[in-house]
Amino acid sequence: MNDIDLKNAVREKYSQAALRVRPAGGSCCGATSARSLSNPITSNLYDTSQSGAVPEEAMLASLGCGNPTALAQLKPGEVVLDLGSGGGIDVLLSARRVAPDGKAYGLDLTDEMLALARDNQSKAGIENVEFLKGEIENIPMPDNSVDVIISNCVINLSGDKDRVLKEAFRVLKPGGRFAVSDVVTRGEVPPVVRLDMLLWVGCIAGALGDTEYAEKLAAAGFESIDIEPTRVYDIEDARAFLIGKGIDVDAIAPQVEGKFMSAFVRAVKPRSTTA
Repeated sequence: MNDIDLKNAVREKYSQAALRVRPAGGSCCGATSARSLSNPITSNLYDTSQSGAVPEEAMLASLGCGNPTALAQLKPGEVVLDLGSGGGIDVLLSARRVAPDGKAYGLDLTDEMLALARDNQSKAGIENVEFLKGEIENIPMPDNSVDVIISNCVINLSGDKDRVLKEAFRVLKPGGRFAVSDVVTRGEVPPVVRLDMLLWVGCIAGALGDTEYAEKLAAAGFESIDIEPTRVYDIEDARAFLIGKGIDVDAIAPQVEGKFMSAFVRAVKPRSTTA
């Protein structure tokens, strides 16, 4: 799959999702809003205390598969970077947790999402936030500058995950934590799913296997690697993924049942490193 074509497709998909937030909202995996209960990936990720702490538009533009801010154990004073920050929900929630002396950065590829995120920041009245334009394969931040990297169902969309993980390692401080939610796979996935561009953009076909993810993290230099499933998808979830994608749902759904899961991926940059 051509990486440029993939990146352009992702940019177009997420630009449209940002523009649809008013009034309809959008979801990376096909729902009409992040609060759609019918979507097995994007539904029920944030509790009421979190959803009430950010503007409604941030919730509507939440395109993730998990809740990294609930699992990353953020501490006051830390610097947090969200890869693929979208409408800004995880950045804003992180900023509150690292306040008053910490800071949260959001990095996104699309101008429309960045504009939406900055609007949401203004509405929330949160000052310890900065949104940056750029690619997760080339993070525009200095070496050893971040305490925690979070991300929410974005790394699976990259065509060069090795580069993403190396860049994450580079910008983390020694002892820094990688704490992302992502879609991962378990077992063999049908080639028709892997090759379908719509499914890449929709969070599924670009997912790494859990073992491969761990191997790539180790190759980038990380240690203390752990992949914790948070939601394993059944056959009805598989049907929701595949419908409308030009795929024989009845034939493929049984082959992907239980093979896709949302997971929390943890790793640590060693305190002593030459990278």
